[in-house]
Amino acid sequence: MRLQELYKKKILPEMKSKFGYKNDLEAPKINKVVVNAGIGKFAKDKAYIDNVVSSLSRITGQKPVLTKSKKSISGFKVREGSIVGVMVTLRGKRMYDFLEKLVNAAFPRIRDFRGLDAKGVDNKGNLSVGFREHLAFPEIKADEVDKIHGMEVCISTTAKTKEEGLELFKLMGFPFKKA
Repeated sequence: MRLQELYKKKILPEMKSKFGYKNDLEAPKINKVVVNAGIGKFAKDKAYIDNVVSSLSRITGQKPVLTKSKKSISGFKVREGSIVGVMVTLRGKRMYDFLEKLVNAAFPRIRDFRGLDAKGVDNKGNLSVGFREHLAFPEIKADEVDKIHGMEVCISTTAKTKEEGLELFKLMGFPFKKA
């Protein structure tokens, strides 16, 4: 719970002074983190889906939900109701534990990582980060993996502007590229 304590003791007062908030509840905070992995061309491979589910559950500490297609698309060979992805929504203590692991363990383990791009933060202050390999997380052992899959992490905040969200992420220790 180190990141949550850091938010209350250091980040919140700094955000209040920088943006002129009168109340603690005005300052942006992180709502939820959604971790998503698409199945893609391996939709019919049950072993691959089980592999993705087990790796996401090890990474997040929570059982993932299988997402199903809403309609059939013949160009992608997708039928309505077929499994197209796996996702986990994190809130509370698990969310802060995951964010701490993301910043302190996963980002440093990515090959040729120079920092996050500020373009990853949208106009509402939410951050989206994509991973080509799920091996960056410490729970995944490279020799146990059959097939490598990518994943996407979306961090949702209560920020109203891009500047507020960017400042929140910088104060939380997210490594951004120097402009």
